[in-house]
Amino acid sequence: MGVRKVPSVKRKPSSSTRRRRKTVSSGVPYFLRKYPRWAWWVGGIGIVAVYIWLFYYFFVSPTGFRWRALYGEANYPDGYEIHGVDISHYQGDIDWDDLRNAMIEGCPIRFIMIKATEGSSRVDEKFNDNFYMAREYGYIRGAYHFWSNKSTAREQAYFFLKKVRLEDGDLPPVLDVEHKPKDQSVEDFQRDVLTWLHIVEDKYHVKPIIYTYYKFKEQYLNAPVFDDYPYWIAHYYVDKVEYKGEWKFWQHTDVGRLPGIKGYVDFNIYNGSYYDLKKLTIGNQD
Repeated sequence: MGVRKVPSVKRKPSSSTRRRRKTVSSGVPYFLRKYPRWAWWVGGIGIVAVYIWLFYYFFVSPTGFRWRALYGEANYPDGYEIHGVDISHYQGDIDWDDLRNAMIEGCPIRFIMIKATEGSSRVDEKFNDNFYMAREYGYIRGAYHFWSNKSTAREQAYFFLKKVRLEDGDLPPVLDVEHKPKDQSVEDFQRDVLTWLHIVEDKYHVKPIIYTYYKFKEQYLNAPVFDDYPYWIAHYYVDKVEYKGEWKFWQHTDVGRLPGIKGYVDFNIYNGSYYDLKKLTIGNQD
């Protein structure tokens, strides 16, 4: 006698099971699937827009002029004939024989600013070679110190004086200041900058040159006492300097190209004649 098989009955999955399957199969939680596709696109675009804005606000805007090197071209201001460059280890090994014959807008390079020190402990690795070669190849040379918020003004000033030996015919010492501590008042910051300037001035008996960019000067170094110093302004991608005060040098682009230098190099002009530039140097000031 055979055994009669009872047909199996397939159970219909419960609603909770179906929801779990849908979640696993689509990779999207069930409660989010009720939104239409266009809402997902709008939300995604909004998130990307917020990310771009945050990136620009915190990283690009504070030093926005430097980012323009990604797409900018070198500008050559009209009406100036005394051209120069500033260099550091970022330019690597310079071929001085090639650089000797380099021209900017048909004019020879007359002066070279060279990074010397930073903070109270760092010497630019190319400073000694660059400083020596600039003099050997007949350029008017200058040396600059890059301001750091991690050291005191006195430490930085004496470190610069220890590592740099300027001679007659060199440009006055340069202080490159581009950053202010967020937790320091403008008055205290200005006092620190003046401390560096006074210490170095006492050594060489000439007013040091202040390098900074246009907006920083207006925000943090706008006290009248700073107007007594020669001013080297960084202001890129403009036809003329917008700063209303007196200035000696203008760094007008950071995307210059010259034979003998790999990559980009900053281009500068002097606001005056070659005779005036020579009169600015140590040992030649009245």
